[in-house]
Amino acid sequence: MSDTGSSPSSAVRVLIVDDQSMIRAGFAALLDAQDDISVVGTAEDGAGITDVVRRTRPDVVLMDIRMPQVNGLDAARAVLAMPGEPPRILMLTTFDADEYVFGALRAGASGFLLKDAAPDELIHAVRVVASGEALLSPKITRTLIADYAARPASSSPDAAVLSMLTERETDVLRLVARGRSNGEIAEELHLAEQTVKTHVSRILGKLELRDRTQAVVTAYEAGLVRPGE
Repeated sequence: MSDTGSSPSSAVRVLIVDDQSMIRAGFAALLDAQDDISVVGTAEDGAGITDVVRRTRPDVVLMDIRMPQVNGLDAARAVLAMPGEPPRILMLTTFDADEYVFGALRAGASGFLLKDAAPDELIHAVRVVASGEALLSPKITRTLIADYAARPASSSPDAAVLSMLTERETDVLRLVARGRSNGEIAEELHLAEQTVKTHVSRILGKLELRDRTQAVVTAYEAGLVRPGE
């Protein structure tokens, strides 16, 4: 692991964890070239990740999901279980049909991006995740929906988890799960966009979810929405 020193207080602090040195170097050069992003460290494996996070204090951890010793899923769980306010996790994978995708989302990862994404997509993803939003690439979203579609009917949904939501909050969650933005939800439900933001915040709080990505997973698991709807 290497630390790269301090960063401007306003910059998004990023830790890069990937077992390929060329990937680490390339991502670090790309992100460090941005005025509002600073790479504060790199690591080649998830082993000892909590010590690295304590030392570098990143806002976002850019985490490879497949690493030889401790994989990204286990490393993400360790980071997100840290006391206080842990950094947000942006997972990277080479495959859009990675078996770790759903485990990482349930663990609390805030985003998922393919390694072949364009440079501007990576920069955008770091900024989005750092701002508190969730991000899934279109390919990953399609894979998520396809996975639920392929599940056997015997895996009955747990609708009871949504019982604490109001009718309006349920409507909002349904549209979030269908990939609608706050603005689109506001237009469809004839609400102010700030009202939608408030509903989303209450949904996350009531269901003890980290962000919109986990909300999508919960909505599918509870049977609120189904693939193809």
